[in-house]
Amino acid sequence: MSVTDSRHDALSHDLSAHGDPHETSQAAHRFAGSGSWLTAIRFSLLMAVVLGLLYPLVVVGLGQLGFSHQANGSLLADAEGRVIGSSLVGQRFTSERYFQGRPSAVDYAADAVGGSNLAPSNPALRERAEADTGQITARDGVEPGRIPVDLLTASGSGIDPAISPEAAAIQVDRVARVRGLTPSAVTALVERYSDSGGWLGQPTVNVLALNLALDAIE
Repeated sequence: MSVTDSRHDALSHDLSAHGDPHETSQAAHRFAGSGSWLTAIRFSLLMAVVLGLLYPLVVVGLGQLGFSHQANGSLLADAEGRVIGSSLVGQRFTSERYFQGRPSAVDYAADAVGGSNLAPSNPALRERAEADTGQITARDGVEPGRIPVDLLTASGSGIDPAISPEAAAIQVDRVARVRGLTPSAVTALVERYSDSGGWLGQPTVNVLALNLALDAIE
């Protein structure tokens, strides 16, 4: 047997004992790939449980424990316990016994919020503002120049639940007269249901809460 044959036999024996390096590399790659897929699947399932189940349960639980009124829609009820609406959504009041809110382009529909999108130069907007000015002047006995702008302009959402303190002030005498109350008593209720607006906001008066309070004292 030649030296070359001996070396060939030794190499064949070594390959049979340890396997083909190329095949070994491919097997290791397939194993590593399957491990990556399993890791990804396990991670996805874990995140689905944590973010899709546990996190919402924790947030809802904390909301119910610490802020149950707000978490359930800030609902307001009358003296008999019947839910009348939400302090976050305005309503239309037509009786002179009640404070009036801002105009609404969507008739206060909470499922169809939006503004009129009418430009200041639009004749339809001018006509509507003039009609509202005439109604407020006749109803509350104030000059057109004293009418606060929020009683003539609709909000962007159309469901703004609040008016300015100035808008409430011009309605105090009318509400007091119709209900047989003193203006000072009505003014005290206005102040009670006013919000200063904090550092960045503006002072407001919640119309629905105020009107419910008026009904409760009769």
